[in-house]
Amino acid sequence: MAFKRLDPQDLVISTDSVTSTVWSNNNPTLTGFFTSSTQVTSNVAQFYYSVYQTSSTDASAAVQFDVAYCDQYGSGSVWYNQLVPGVSPTRTNYGQYRTLILGDENAQFVFGNTTSSYFYAINVERARYKQSLLPGTMTMFLSGSGGRISLTDDSTIASSVTFTDAGRVYNMVSGSAGNVFTGTGSLGRGWTPASGSYGWFLPDIGVILLNGLALDGSGSAGGITLGTNRASNLYAVDNPARIVNALNRAAKTTPTPEGFKLNSQEALSSDFIFVRARNDEFNYSENPSFISGSTGEVIFDSFINNPQTYISTVGLYNDNSELLAVAKLSRPLPKDFTKELLVRVKLDF
Repeated sequence: MAFKRLDPQDLVISTDSVTSTVWSNNNPTLTGFFTSSTQVTSNVAQFYYSVYQTSSTDASAAVQFDVAYCDQYGSGSVWYNQLVPGVSPTRTNYGQYRTLILGDENAQFVFGNTTSSYFYAINVERARYKQSLLPGTMTMFLSGSGGRISLTDDSTIASSVTFTDAGRVYNMVSGSAGNVFTGTGSLGRGWTPASGSYGWFLPDIGVILLNGLALDGSGSAGGITLGTNRASNLYAVDNPARIVNALNRAAKTTPTPEGFKLNSQEALSSDFIFVRARNDEFNYSENPSFISGSTGEVIFDSFINNPQTYISTVGLYNDNSELLAVAKLSRPLPKDFTKELLVRVKLDF
């Protein structure tokens, strides 16, 4: 076995971005939004829904995303304790997202230029994507009694990237597949005139926040009259169902169904290692068929001045002579004093 130390110029690092679809069965657009009857009839439905691509009883059913309703004042769900007003599951949801995203229990969610005390959170199922969601690829159609709207993120026109405790954040705006409708709306950025942007897009944690204030507005105000019920401690109003219904209504549009399109991305890093065998290297072998084990001499006289070996494997070792990786060649390559060999080893991680 022969060793050769690699030089710094033999190592090259490359990073590629790999994109893929998000939804099950590699479908780029989700047009069916199904819920579980067991969940819908439970108390969980007042603040949380899981959405499937097909009937939840089908063998192929898998959660695509979850919808949570979040309210700063606890509206939209029954209080935990009748003696403690306003403390409810929707308020807990609001606090959890505030801690996750803003990292400050006193912070407010400001969508565009407007503070909103309630919103809907869409959590894309973690199994649906590898590293993060891909900005500029989303199209979400929502339909309500006040009209229909198409939403995307403003990553293509953002002059700079805003970061929170949860990574990058972009505004949800009126548009499609990263193309922002800039002709109308606040500041010409696809926002509603009075309620700010339609929410936030957080690709690094797979979360989309939808501004309830904007969606509840009338069609003339840029909304769809979603009708969020902010009743307090009266009954379970199942606000998450309003988002699911809005998606389903848009998906049933004829003649072309309009659903929820979204892609993911993954940064794939590769180490390229160039292993060079120059003409005077690796021409002799320690194989017993090549060298005598008792005398250490070359067995065949013809190999003394004109040896020939076949290289089939490249092993990468550390300074402690520990084997770290093995690269197998597709076929053995002949090596002698008249030949040089260059093998490119690629390590993906």
